[in-house]
Amino acid sequence: MISNERPSPFGHRPYSDRPPKPRVEEDTLKTETIQIERKTFIFTLKENPRGRFLRISEIVNGRRDNVIIPATGLEDFLKIAEEMVTAAAEIPGKDQ
Repeated sequence: MISNERPSPFGHRPYSDRPPKPRVEEDTLKTETIQIERKTFIFTLKENPRGRFLRISEIVNGRRDNVIIPATGLEDFLKIAEEMVTAAAEIPGKDQ
């Protein structure tokens, strides 16, 4: 048996006869990029028929990973990010 012919543990074949999902049109509203050490982060505020969202992309050595946060959760996300910045400044590191 060829490796890609094994049944999926999720109950469906890896290659399905179903047609691919149609592409959802997204409008880019704002983009910002930041370089931190060897990582590049791209923050993109987008909008599609389902609403607005923030896509945070991390690019490391040519590989891209994404996190998508609906606009309805951005204030909560910011609050936690601010708490983490405060904690990083207040909690001593292990090397200190």
